[in-house]
Amino acid sequence: MTQDWLARIDHIGIAATDLDASERFWRLLGLIPAGEDEVIEDQEVRVRMLPLESDNGRAARIELLQSTSADGPIARFIEKRGIGIQQICLCINGLDALLDHLDENGVQLIDRTPRLGAEGQRIAFVHPSSTGGVLVELTEGTT
Repeated sequence: MTQDWLARIDHIGIAATDLDASERFWRLLGLIPAGEDEVIEDQEVRVRMLPLESDNGRAARIELLQSTSADGPIARFIEKRGIGIQQICLCINGLDALLDHLDENGVQLIDRTPRLGAEGQRIAFVHPSSTGGVLVELTEGTT
C-alpha cells in the first residue's frame, strides 16, 4: 500500500542578486511581499515571500533568495548557474515518514533529518541527482 503524501507546490525558489530588483516583475503582476524579509543564518540567505492568490488554503508562493555571504549556497548557485529558479518546494503530509520512504528506496537526500527553514517550517532537501536534475525541498504542513 502506498502512503498518500498529498504533495502540493508550496513555493518556487528563485536565486537573486538583488531582492528589490527581482521583485519588480512579480509586483507588476500583483504579488506583494508577505511580511518582512527573513534571514536564515545557517543557510546564509535572505528570503522574501510573494504569495500567489488562493481560493482554498495556503497560497503557493514565489520565494526570492539572496545570499548573505559571498560563499553561501545561493551565491555559489548563481556563480555556477546564474540567477533563476533554484528549487521547487513541495508541501507534504508526514515529512519524517516520507524521508524514511525515500531513503529506503535509494533516493539521495541532502537532509536525512529535517531542519528549520523560512517561517520556522521543517524542511529537508532531496539531491538533484535523484530528481532529474531539480533541487527539491520538502516541507510539512496542512494541505
